[in-house]
Amino acid sequence: MKQLNKTILAIPASVTIALNAKANDLIAKGEKVLKFGIGEPDFNTPDNVKEAGKKAIDANRTKYTAESGVPELKDAISKKLKRENGLDYSPKQVIASCGAKHSLYNAFAVLLSPGDEVIIPNPAWFTFAEQVKMFSGKPVFVDNDENYKIVADNIAEAITEKTKAILVNSPSNPSGSIIEKNELEKIAELAVEKDIYVISDECYEHFIYDGKKHYSIASFGDEIKKLTLTINAVSKTYAMTGWRIGYMAAEESIVKAASNLQSQSASHPTSISQYAAVEALNGNQESVKKMCAEFDKRRQAAYEGFRKIEGIVCPKPEGAFYVFPKVSGLYNSKIRNSVDFCSYMLDSAKVALVPGLPFGRDDCIRFSYASSMENIKEGLERIEKAVGGI
Repeated sequence: MKQLNKTILAIPASVTIALNAKANDLIAKGEKVLKFGIGEPDFNTPDNVKEAGKKAIDANRTKYTAESGVPELKDAISKKLKRENGLDYSPKQVIASCGAKHSLYNAFAVLLSPGDEVIIPNPAWFTFAEQVKMFSGKPVFVDNDENYKIVADNIAEAITEKTKAILVNSPSNPSGSIIEKNELEKIAELAVEKDIYVISDECYEHFIYDGKKHYSIASFGDEIKKLTLTINAVSKTYAMTGWRIGYMAAEESIVKAASNLQSQSASHPTSISQYAAVEALNGNQESVKKMCAEFDKRRQAAYEGFRKIEGIVCPKPEGAFYVFPKVSGLYNSKIRNSVDFCSYMLDSAKVALVPGLPFGRDDCIRFSYASSMENIKEGLERIEKAVGGI
């Protein structure tokens, strides 16, 4: 039998698959396993959005659509970007896709040629690097500061003649950190000076705390806007992860290329989901405010819980719904890395966590507080007790 595609074969399996499978096995056996790994809101999709999806079915909006999305959705995205981000994009500069991951896939596919480099601040969502490699690009990781915040000077030092793009993600998955405005402005200046694209993942923009503010890098001027591919989705903001609607806004030539690609791959996002997303963007936004307020309470509880556990260092997250504590102070001859730590917690505390290894930080673990306050408090108690036995 002839060999399969080498690039695809090089894509690693998730290091969390075995841990998640084990957690599910324990649950099937009747164990009470508390899971803090999944990166999605535990809230339901708002009723008005669900109703819009039902109406789309009843209206027989179940046929093929334009590859870049229905006009109503592209118009809603354009208005949202203007209203919330100060960005002027026409519907021709917008493409809707099957989730933000698909939007990122399109972005890397359109931008990268073999050998092109993409600068990725570390820690980072592991999909960024894997998608870069799918298109024969090279991920170049740069360190953030001790609180996981992006430092523009570190990015500047990593730029070479092969640098094609800089990836920014604020608020960040996995750390919840937010890029300071002055650092984002410096990155914009670098990109314009060096003629480098910026891919800006803004999926967690509405989950920001402590009076912090989100800035879209493309809003800093016409020159950086031409170089920026703004990526977002309805998935996190409206608890619509399974509906699979993400989008990209960029120069028309980039969107046209991405639309051509999409027409030969997924064709277009699900028609029903598109009409539901129109309601999400145009409709009442109270559900978003309520989610954010609840996440803030959970964030405080998670942060305080980890902060009091001896041997763990936990920077306070400013956004998203994750904490990313440093647990390497507890490593020993038996628990040598983040995978071992998560295995130990699952075995001894029946708590499912995500290792920091795939995010580029083997000294950390990711804890999602997209869970009930009751589970968060019990989970932290279990973790603290289990740490005592290390």
